[in-house]
Amino acid sequence: MNTPFFIAKRFQFQSTGKGRMSRPAVRVATTGIAVGLAVMLIAVAVVVGFKTEVRNQIIGFGSHIQVMSYSGFSGLEQSPITVTDDLEERLHNISGIKAVQHVVQKPAIIKTDTDFQGVVLKGVDTTYNWEFFANNMVQGHRLTWENDEIGNGTILSSQLAKLLKLNVGDSFTAYFVQERVRARRLVVTGIYETNFADYDKLYLLTDIRLLQQIHGWEPEQVSNIEILIDDYDDLDLIANSVFFSVANRFDNKGQMLQSKTIQELSPMMFEWLDMLDVNALVILVLMLLVSGFLMISGLLILILERTSDIGILKAMGATNWTIRKVFLYQSAFLIGKGMFWGNVVGLLFIALQNYFHIIPLDAAIYYVKWVPVHLTLLAWLSINLGSALLSLLMLVAPSYLITRISPVKAMRFD
Repeated sequence: MNTPFFIAKRFQFQSTGKGRMSRPAVRVATTGIAVGLAVMLIAVAVVVGFKTEVRNQIIGFGSHIQVMSYSGFSGLEQSPITVTDDLEERLHNISGIKAVQHVVQKPAIIKTDTDFQGVVLKGVDTTYNWEFFANNMVQGHRLTWENDEIGNGTILSSQLAKLLKLNVGDSFTAYFVQERVRARRLVVTGIYETNFADYDKLYLLTDIRLLQQIHGWEPEQVSNIEILIDDYDDLDLIANSVFFSVANRFDNKGQMLQSKTIQELSPMMFEWLDMLDVNALVILVLMLLVSGFLMISGLLILILERTSDIGILKAMGATNWTIRKVFLYQSAFLIGKGMFWGNVVGLLFIALQNYFHIIPLDAAIYYVKWVPVHLTLLAWLSINLGSALLSLLMLVAPSYLITRISPVKAMRFD
């Protein structure tokens, strides 16, 4: 029989004494653990949720990896690369790639009867993955290719639609400034809304053939090839595979190729997202320290209250380490109780926020309409196991006080 565990259970669950002085301190310590764990779960869920949401929006506009020309990059307009069957095959053979899509970009000025705005038209074709824009479409429909004629349909953001007073079915003129200014009449077929103002006010989607015609390119020439992958956690691994498959090679027109990840294309955004991890770490450390100090105070009061019992146990031959284990077991019971209620409160809040969006945000500032939350099973287990282990380790040193208690004086203690 585990004697320290048995005694700890008697102390914790079968004590009949009333008005014990340890009760308020124990309740405060247990509440502190519950609040600390709930705050840690919520903090991690909010940080991970916010990073995931913003990251997915950036990727939705730019993909995970892009293959482009090594030279001739200027702002939002690149020198063309030629898509060949060999290049396509090499990319599709890389494990973890979900989609390979062709894109042509072209800056333009769009004008209505009353307003004008500088934008970037993004030409896409049948290889384009519409999952992101389909989830954010608020009016109309995506582009379709029903015949061989070059389409004049376009999809723009609700922000641009409001600014230019456009609705689905309305038309406007797009001017392309180059050696010879060209103009095309486009029709709004769909309106999307991502609340990501930096991109919403910039990008329009249209038929890739229209922009190839404006550029004077051949059908196989594109600005870049966008690559979507199945799992963001595999980005570095797949990016390396793409690099060794295409980088520093030439297409059939002598253009050297290079590959870049979304992190390299938007470094400031991802550096900002990484800074959120520091905030989460600070919250975790503070909550662990507060919970730990509350448990230490509770343990010291438990030891003080049980001084006479400690003296009796020592007189009966119990070692210091055996008695210390009794109080560590009792502390573990209290930690478990606090963690149970902390999980209940934390997970309940996360579930309510995830399904009912009870806490809204200003999308113009935070890029999302409500506080996003996302908590993986691994993160939940790590927080719980780490909190329990660190809390117990913080109690090992205070339990050393038991070794300073004399059996003779302890049995006289009242």
